[in-house]
Amino acid sequence: MKHLTPQIIAGITGGEYVGKESGRDNRVAGAVRDNRDVRQGNLFVCIPGARTDGHLYANDAFQRGAACCLAEQRIPDAMGPYVLVRSTLAAVKKLGAYYRSLFEIPVIGITGSVGKTTAKELVAAALGAKLHVLKTAENLNNELGVPLTLLSLDERHEAAVIEMGISDFGEMSRLAEMVRPDIFIMTKIGYSHLEELGDLNGVLKAKTEAFSYMSPNGLAVLNGDDDLLWGYDPGMKRILFGLDGRNDVRAENISAVGTGAVTCDIVDAAGRFPIKIPAYGSHMAILALPAAIIGRLLGLCDAEISRGLLSYAPVGGRSNVSDTGQITLINDCYNSNPNSVRAALESLCALAGRRVAILGDMLGLGAQTDGLHRGIGEFAAQCDLDMLICCGEKAELIYDSYSSAGGERGLFYSGKDTLIEALPELIIKGDFVLVKASRGMRFEELLPTLENI
Repeated sequence: MKHLTPQIIAGITGGEYVGKESGRDNRVAGAVRDNRDVRQGNLFVCIPGARTDGHLYANDAFQRGAACCLAEQRIPDAMGPYVLVRSTLAAVKKLGAYYRSLFEIPVIGITGSVGKTTAKELVAAALGAKLHVLKTAENLNNELGVPLTLLSLDERHEAAVIEMGISDFGEMSRLAEMVRPDIFIMTKIGYSHLEELGDLNGVLKAKTEAFSYMSPNGLAVLNGDDDLLWGYDPGMKRILFGLDGRNDVRAENISAVGTGAVTCDIVDAAGRFPIKIPAYGSHMAILALPAAIIGRLLGLCDAEISRGLLSYAPVGGRSNVSDTGQITLINDCYNSNPNSVRAALESLCALAGRRVAILGDMLGLGAQTDGLHRGIGEFAAQCDLDMLICCGEKAELIYDSYSSAGGERGLFYSGKDTLIEALPELIIKGDFVLVKASRGMRFEELLPTLENI
């Protein structure tokens, strides 16, 4: 059986075991950072944070069933054993890398400037038709979330799908050193984290650090519609996916079934088969292609892949669609960049009805911020929108360029409070309403008003 004990954890991390002698061999299964998530036998990782300190909740974690804690401070009157280390973050990364090395199952890593969480969910859904799959929970894709995910592996799992998110150079190397993916998916090289990465070539350089931690026998699954990925040589076999005919695997005959589903044919040299994804947005078709590729590689037939994709469900504030009884609300305010905004507007304009887009600032775009916001305004002017509502300092640039490019149905609000007050007069029964902005804009504050129109 693959498991950890406090004694093993101390050895791997170079930490000091603190506790009764009898606790050294406690079986440890799974790891969490939130004491409220503790299940029997878990490792509770005490992370000091800006708002609170996990060490304060160690005894609550023991009461909830934790077998051991990982701490960088001594725990007064500890109710169970713990391992004292210099840095809990560094230690949990060592543990994650060690524990992943115990498993020989296929491990799929996923990254991209846009669509990586959706692609992760689609791959896991497809594989889940036949295999027991571990996947990253929600978007726990950073240097803490990834090792916690790896520590959730157990002997039931037949594959793992790990999302890997970065914002700076070197981060992907640290993630890939833990994950050691057998297959690596790249969804898009887009305009994100440009304050740190500079430009698209910087984004490519940062994300492709992962290939240095893969076997030459590994596989790269790349979006061939992206010119940078089309021209990139990962030093191993690659399969290209996309809409363009030059790709190895393509999506054709894409059709939206209202806001409830997308259908398409998946096509390659061997033939074609139809799929249906129960989600909104034509972009779902291209993101389903890696799921089909990996499903086939891992022994699923086309019918199993199709059945698995039918179990897909969106995560968080990503294109969640709800019928309020008055309007159809498309909540896509989890994050925003030029690539995802364009895709959201295209999907909105494919719907039959009155279409309203509420757009806010796109953050983290560095020196290109102003130009990229203006570009969205120009793009929006080409779309068949019935109303474009912009709110935010940089969103004013979207509005200005929309108007300059001939857009005639635009409105601008400098603050959310003013916009919220105006919404009941702007939105009418039957509207399709898209809400999209970067997370820091907190556009979820618009939702209660929209839901009660």
